[in-house]
Amino acid sequence: MTRGGIVMNDQKGRAAAIGRIKAKREFVLHAMTYVVVNIALVIVWALASAGYFWPGWVIAGWGIGLASHAVNVYVLPRPISEESIRDEMRNQPRH
Repeated sequence: MTRGGIVMNDQKGRAAAIGRIKAKREFVLHAMTYVVVNIALVIVWALASAGYFWPGWVIAGWGIGLASHAVNVYVLPRPISEESIRDEMRNQPRH
């Protein structure tokens, strides 16, 4: 491997690492927003009537989205390999 290839791989690795850090920070911000907004909704519910627990719909729906975000950030991040690029190019329909 040439020195230029090593530098390019280091740059790709660095860019991928920066992307993962950004994704993790965005998830933490998403989770904090989820907690703050849902606490506010529960407070509004409690002060307004404390009847039917309508904030549960928001908590559940948004919770599904938050869980999906967590999976995308912490479970599924796989680097894109040259092999996967070649496989995808082979599977492209020809026009």
